Amino acid sequence: MTGSTLKVAIVGGGPGGLFLATLLRRGLPSAQVTVFERNRADDTFGFGVVFSDRTLAGIHEADPVLREALDTHGVHWDAIEVRLKGERISCGGNGMAAVRRQTLLRLMQARAAEAGAQLRFSCPVSLADLSDFDLVVGADGTGSRLRDALAPALEPSVETATAKFIWFGTEYAFDGLTFVHERGPHGVFAVHGYPIGDGVSTFIVETDEASWRAAGLDEFDVTQPPGASDEKSRAYLEELYSDRIDGAKLLVNNSRWGNFRTRRTARWHVLAPRPVVFLGDAVHTAHFSVGSGTKMAMEDAIALAGALAGAPADLGAALAAYEAAARPSVEAIQGSARPSLSWWEHFGRYHDAFEPWQFAYHFLSRSISDGRLARRDAGFVGAAHAAWEARHGAEVLASPLDVGGVRFGARVVTVGPSGIALPDGAAFPLQDHHGVRIAAPGDESDLPGTFAALAAAVSGGAQLVAVEGGTPFTRTLVCEQARLHHGVATLHVDPALDRDRAVTAVLSGRADLVAPDPAAWGAP
Repeated sequence: MTGSTLKVAIVGGGPGGLFLATLLRRGLPSAQVTVFERNRADDTFGFGVVFSDRTLAGIHEADPVLREALDTHGVHWDAIEVRLKGERISCGGNGMAAVRRQTLLRLMQARAAEAGAQLRFSCPVSLADLSDFDLVVGADGTGSRLRDALAPALEPSVETATAKFIWFGTEYAFDGLTFVHERGPHGVFAVHGYPIGDGVSTFIVETDEASWRAAGLDEFDVTQPPGASDEKSRAYLEELYSDRIDGAKLLVNNSRWGNFRTRRTARWHVLAPRPVVFLGDAVHTAHFSVGSGTKMAMEDAIALAGALAGAPADLGAALAAYEAAARPSVEAIQGSARPSLSWWEHFGRYHDAFEPWQFAYHFLSRSISDGRLARRDAGFVGAAHAAWEARHGAEVLASPLDVGGVRFGARVVTVGPSGIALPDGAAFPLQDHHGVRIAAPGDESDLPGTFAALAAAVSGGAQLVAVEGGTPFTRTLVCEQARLHHGVATLHVDPALDRDRAVTAVLSGRADLVAPDPAAWGAP
């Protein structure tokens, strides 16, 4: 540090790095802030950036650049639409906005320069090039070279999803966030589409590996340098979705298939041999179906700028405070993202198993409960309940279920030593050919062994599977494997289950029966 002047190098000129540059210059006017970006000022990969209204208050309070971009150049909507099997189902109360990534970057570059930051484009740098700076900030994205150089100290880890995805734009103007599911000649494909302005929409396609290979979309060399796009996949998907997007063209920009990688990092900063700190995708990612990586990076920038302003002379204390402030929200988003990512890994199964109303409900309840969903759109949830009652003749938890010649009078049951208690005082045994208890694992990595035990039990004649133990997420995965793959009834055993989540589990098709703690709440 030269006198009282803090010299900061920010490596990466994306929204997180540019936002940090602006906030540092505003919060620490004496600081010298330089942004190094390896690409040109007008280069950008991808098309649009989407934000949820519920998450933007803190960003807007820190600086109005994003609000101005969304208000002036963005597109706003309230409803999410699910399209499949010729039906369109809408759920409101999901206020969102999107803007072209290039537009957002242009406005944020201008704001950072106006605040006094120096912006250097077409300027790739390494740690060795930045020895004159007091602090280096790695905002260089998921492929961060700075992070890789410090990997032994930071301890990054990556989980790679099985689903494949590719990012396009399209000249078709979606009304809002829209999911279009299609079973084509080679398998299942799904689109995440949303408008970003000027008649253009983002068009992300996901599929499973079997469908991807069957369609012959595995020929493109993804190891080549960024820039080239997979034109064969563009042509295939343009034809597959032609009727769904009125024959509109797909637009490419470094469009190539990948597997989503969830990144976690044990430490976001080091002090030796010199202070380096990271933000955004360089140290954490969450699947794009639940969170905006841009939003998370900008929130990191707010926390880091605040911590540095609070202790500019003590970088150790400031960087520790930054991690303590930013980590909880990141970990919460990553926690909610895992069930959502899993949903996309299995959506073909849901597409084939469910009617459109239940498919849409299953999708939209993957991370939230029936009650929370009803607060967003009571009409959507009411229609799902009405469809259930039309089929079963009773409300969700009061509906009867027949298994192996035995009728359960309701979907809430009690499990005892001899099995599931029945109204006449008898019990449905969870042994022999009647039913089986399956313990869900505590970790996803152990699911293959559990699935093998489940398959053996079903082959042995089990007509009902009671799933207990593990975590709520692994119990759900085991229940769905039993219901949707093996076609047997399932009982989700969870002493902590409340009525709201019990309704969600049954109405969504994740379980047939639920067994909460009988002392916690009574029969429906």
